[in-house]
Amino acid sequence: MADIQFMQRALELAARARPISPPNPSVGCVIVRDGEILGEGFTQKTGSDHAEIQAIKNANSRGFDVVGATVYVTLEPCSHYGRTPPCALRLIEEKVARVVVACLDPNPLVAGRGVALLRQAGIEVQVGLLAQEAWQMNAGFMTRMTENRPWVRAKIAMSLDGFTALPNGESQWITGEAAREDGRRWRCVAGAVLTGVGTALADNPSLTARVDGKLQSRQPLKVLVDSQLRVNADNRFFDEGKALVAYVQGNPEKERALIDRGAELLKLPEMDSKVNLKALLKELACREINEVHLEAGSVLTGEMLRQQLVDEIVCYLAPKVLGAGRRAFNLPSVDKLIHCEQWRLVELKQIGEDARLILRKGK
Repeated sequence: MADIQFMQRALELAARARPISPPNPSVGCVIVRDGEILGEGFTQKTGSDHAEIQAIKNANSRGFDVVGATVYVTLEPCSHYGRTPPCALRLIEEKVARVVVACLDPNPLVAGRGVALLRQAGIEVQVGLLAQEAWQMNAGFMTRMTENRPWVRAKIAMSLDGFTALPNGESQWITGEAAREDGRRWRCVAGAVLTGVGTALADNPSLTARVDGKLQSRQPLKVLVDSQLRVNADNRFFDEGKALVAYVQGNPEKERALIDRGAELLKLPEMDSKVNLKALLKELACREINEVHLEAGSVLTGEMLRQQLVDEIVCYLAPKVLGAGRRAFNLPSVDKLIHCEQWRLVELKQIGEDARLILRKGK
């Protein structure tokens, strides 16, 4: 029971790392001896301390050493020299007695080597406690390491009858301010925010990461899918942060205007005269993007769903009935219910006057 409680605390700490740790995984660590917490830590920004080092420093600052202690960590301690030295070696140097690991690190540079180093040094190691929760905490990192693509989350706000806007396009505001603020917070943990040219032209969004109206220090890469380069250089999309425009065909004048605006242009292979979305996700994975936050209209969202490129849906359901309007997804109909794509509801929470549903693939 105590092991579970301390690992749950480590997961709480890992959640605090999510806005700052990418592209590194978000990891939490708790160091305990005789039932007393000596130190805690979580992953800092890239190039800074990992969770284990933070926890050791925290313990030392409180006057404790960690000799003979038990370390609870949500992801296998690293075993290689990267931007920082190996955490596994540091734990050995500190002479801890036991390490409880939630899940192994799929990074080929680690992949069980951290656990092996600890065991070779005579440290007791347990693996698998709250593994599912720890995996989900780093779903983006895990997916990038194992599938060479980011984890894709689609955000949708719609009425009870499934509309995201009135027939004339009016959509401000279907949901209340609390839901809108909650929706914006997802951008803060993403490596990239993805939208389509239809949304850029219709809504002129900035798509920046803000909390309570304050611009966050770490901004996700803004990615625009614009096959024919229809967007104008004066669009608010390019106002703040780094912007990437994925396209298949343009003209020198438009390309120059967007480059002068600070945008990076990425010409990708086409699929039916449109951007190859799988190629785009692969490119983002190469750029160490763990999570993609999709905020787009029915066309791009529907196409991502059709190609099975969405892993998670965050749906804000407003207690309103529009009667008619624009659908959330542009998808072909099915003739039998058994042919429907099945999603699993993993969370249902009230946010202000609206409901937030989190759904993932599978039964």
